[in-house]
Amino acid sequence: SGFTRISESPFDAFTTGHSSTSISAGLGISCAKQLKNDSSKVIVVIGDGSMTAGLAYEGLNQAGDTLKDKDLIVILNDNDMSIARNVGAISSLLSRTFSRTKLQSLRKDFGEFLKSLPRIGDDVYQWAKRSEDSFKTFVTPGMLFEAFNFDYFGPINGHNLDHLIDILKNIKNLEGPVLLHVTTQKGKGYAQAEKNPTYFHGVGCFDVETGTCIGPGSDIPTYTKVFGDTMVELAAGDEKIVAVTAAMPEGTGLTDFAKKYPDRFFDVGIAEQHGVTFAAGMATQGFKPVVAIYSTFIQRAYDQILHDVCIENLPVTFALDRGGIVGEDGPTHHGLFDLSFLRSLPNMVVAAPKDENELRRLLITALDYDGPMAIRYPRGTGIGVDIQPDIQPIPIGKAEVLKEGGDILILAVGSTVEPAANALLQLEDDGISATLINCRYVKPLDAGLITEMARRIPRIITIEENVCQGGFGSAILELLADAGISAYDIKRLGIKDNFVEHGAQNILRSKHGLDADTIADIARQMVKPLRSVDLKTLRNKNAG
Repeated sequence: SGFTRISESPFDAFTTGHSSTSISAGLGISCAKQLKNDSSKVIVVIGDGSMTAGLAYEGLNQAGDTLKDKDLIVILNDNDMSIARNVGAISSLLSRTFSRTKLQSLRKDFGEFLKSLPRIGDDVYQWAKRSEDSFKTFVTPGMLFEAFNFDYFGPINGHNLDHLIDILKNIKNLEGPVLLHVTTQKGKGYAQAEKNPTYFHGVGCFDVETGTCIGPGSDIPTYTKVFGDTMVELAAGDEKIVAVTAAMPEGTGLTDFAKKYPDRFFDVGIAEQHGVTFAAGMATQGFKPVVAIYSTFIQRAYDQILHDVCIENLPVTFALDRGGIVGEDGPTHHGLFDLSFLRSLPNMVVAAPKDENELRRLLITALDYDGPMAIRYPRGTGIGVDIQPDIQPIPIGKAEVLKEGGDILILAVGSTVEPAANALLQLEDDGISATLINCRYVKPLDAGLITEMARRIPRIITIEENVCQGGFGSAILELLADAGISAYDIKRLGIKDNFVEHGAQNILRSKHGLDADTIADIARQMVKPLRSVDLKTLRNKNAG
């Protein structure tokens, strides 16, 4: 899967894909081992980027309090020196020296001796401790971690194996929580990766000599690029538009926006919760924040969306990249839940574009709307439409009929509109006529259009790249029930009650029944002459 997975390997202690979880998980494992009288060591590794997330400090806080006399080793892998720059021979030497068990024992005994001195013991001990802390602060950046009751060692060069092994042997036998600060270089040893660490952070096949991608190129822009270009375009005419992202300016397409409007671009780090509430604060002051985050990561900020944005109906736009099936990163990174968990929130508008132009139109719609709106769009290239320079908003809740036919009604949203349209071509060859509606909005639905069509054509297929539970298809069922339409034959296509594994997007879509062939096959089955549900009978019941 590309990430640690308990079910995949006995050597993976914990399943992860989202950042900043290791300290909390390691603390839980350590406490469980104590209850089982298991004396084995727990070692946690966390990257410096993950230290921008509150979850990491929540773990440190409890660990420093819970494990005062117990063992937990946290290795901080600092690969861009965002935490400290004073790495050198002195700090490395001191860390290796201070970490030795004998010196730690002597330090502890000397402290107890100072405290035992009559009348002046506590004062002398506190003076000695402050002196030690001041010296360590001068040569190392570890006082933050010392404040959490961790013994801090580092920074140490992570590429110097002799020093690294030496200090690991030393801290192995220390009591209490320990944090080892290790500095490394992203892509160390491969020149292309050293030059471009962001690109090689997560990469597919590439030419080893040049470092360039060897996959098929495309002149069709990605949805990410269309979003980024449109943000730059719209911001030129509206100084109230600001962009917020969580440590992913490149991944969300906001690098050009950041360069052109640096004062209106805010990278909050890996801190989605903070980012959403930060955007809410800006919205209270008349700005139009656009929070650009991958669909899977917005899950981490659900309470902030509800509590800080939706309750006050604040005009915050959520641009959710990687909505739907993402591909090779597996179940931790597919964006298959957003339609379900967002449409349940009062005041929230939820939309998904069928193509590049519709993404542009929905973005300006959201920025003109005086309330929260989420736009989710897929990973990868668009469908190749010509980009229209004139951007016109789309009325909230307005769907469009792409094709009319009398045998079956297909309701699609977002990236599923294209395979649905391709399925119609197959059905035409079989003499089956279908109505295809691009619903655009999952909330609010175009109730008038959908109920009118459902009464006329009560054989219905709904299609979404989302879990079926509580998603687009569920919204259609609720709408029909509320409208008193009870006689219909409906099939909901989407992700069933399971997690989707890793794989190429087209393969996964086919596997889960979201490709044109599957849509066409289901439509054929529903219109068979001998099918027990007769179309004329259903129409008469709904009319009555």
